[in-house]
Amino acid sequence: MAKPSTAKKEAERGSSNLALHRRARYDYEILQSYDAGIALLGSEVKSARAGHANIGEGYCRFKDGELWLYNVNIAAYAPARENHDPIRPRKLLMHRRELIRLQTAMNEQPRTTVIPLRLHLAHGIIKAEIGLAIGKRSYDKRDAIREREANRTIQRALRHSVR
Repeated sequence: MAKPSTAKKEAERGSSNLALHRRARYDYEILQSYDAGIALLGSEVKSARAGHANIGEGYCRFKDGELWLYNVNIAAYAPARENHDPIRPRKLLMHRRELIRLQTAMNEQPRTTVIPLRLHLAHGIIKAEIGLAIGKRSYDKRDAIREREANRTIQRALRHSVR
């Protein structure tokens, strides 16, 4: 009996990552996260599924009551006859009450922003996980590094004490 491929296992679980914003949790404190659909063109879908998306410098803004994703690079798909602009603004699709909740939170707290955390497949549909975030100050980042190093030291000591 043949084993299913890893892509098939991911599809059975319902989600697989297409692009990650690795520094998001280091540079920002994530307050809430939401799943949003993205309005994409056909060549963008093919390119994103091939892993040619970069969301590292992306951000979201409200424009006329709608949420738009800016500065996300989805590379041109080579076999396509007509290609898309790689960094065009893309509309995010969310329920109206989620958009209102997000906009209210941004208005109440002055340092908040909305950033993409990852692009993923959810039951064959490309979704963006976005996060309401507050930018960390440099001393917050140093505290996070110090805490992580302390945890590593503790884990290392525990591992050696068991032996």
